[in-house]
Amino acid sequence: MIEQANAAGATTTLPVIDVDVDVDELLVRRAQGGDRAAFEQIVRRTARLVYARVYLDLGDRQHAEDVVQDTFLTAWRRIGQVVDPAGFRPWLLTVARTAAADARRRASRKKRRAKDPQLAADSAHDVPDPAPSPAEHAQRREEQERMLGLLRRLPEEYSLPITLRYIGGADYDTISRQLGLTNGSLRGLLNRGMARLREMMHGD
Repeated sequence: MIEQANAAGATTTLPVIDVDVDVDELLVRRAQGGDRAAFEQIVRRTARLVYARVYLDLGDRQHAEDVVQDTFLTAWRRIGQVVDPAGFRPWLLTVARTAAADARRRASRKKRRAKDPQLAADSAHDVPDPAPSPAEHAQRREEQERMLGLLRRLPEEYSLPITLRYIGGADYDTISRQLGLTNGSLRGLLNRGMARLREMMHGD
């Protein structure tokens, strides 16, 4: 506690603010009270993390960006359901994975309609451009799918930072903030994760 003199000469006792207090928890509590600015700070602190999780599930940058938006819209509507604000990030990633699964189901329905001439005619606006991709693009896509398959086999503690760093292009400080890690812990995870990834690549 800190004693501070007021204008009359008396002293009042002020609480010491712990600089290590869980910022996420404070922001979540404020957002649960309807504070949109607090929720916007949550978005900035976790957007890349959510993107990495969704990208691992979908393997498509544009679809992942759309699902990230859906995830935060859902999180804002349901943030009152978070019982323990300290566990907000795991809850948010669950919301993200559910949104990604919904996106996959929608994409599957669109593909089925595209294969049915009548359904395709009835919902032409839902059918993606059927133009073929160049051979180079197909090869890159095949390599990307292989890498995603390997990343999905890694524990999440490795796959998320690797995705953020080498696919999302985030710097170490950004990844540390997004994952709530110290710089040293992050570098250790990246080194161990990349070592395991290289072993898997050689094993395949």
